[in-house]
Amino acid sequence: MPRAFRKFETGPDAVNAGPLVVFDFEGRSITAAAGLSVAAALLVAGVIEFRSTPASGSKRGPYCMMGACFDCLVEIDARDNQQACMTLIRAGMQVRRMRGAAGVQVAPSVTSAADAPAACVQANDDD
Repeated sequence: MPRAFRKFETGPDAVNAGPLVVFDFEGRSITAAAGLSVAAALLVAGVIEFRSTPASGSKRGPYCMMGACFDCLVEIDARDNQQACMTLIRAGMQVRRMRGAAGVQVAPSVTSAADAPAACVQANDDD
């Protein structure tokens, strides 16, 4: 069976064949099977929220697992906006959730996506 279609056991007692790697997720040490994507390793570890949206702060997690939707964006080794589903896990990797958009400050008055354009215009008028 092709590697893309392997079935992985989940939970704390899961055993996957092959070597294991240890990586850090927001201060938590996680052990995963080598060869997994960052997204798969986090999902097996029980992490389902990978980022929050810039406008509303809605929680997002992997959806397509093939690089099309960008809902799995995380910070990897201090690099923002990395697709967790397209990045293979490595020993010692430092992974963090993305909070909003990297390098973009949203005006504090924004409470919904509909308010975002007006709030951005107001923020730019202050410059």
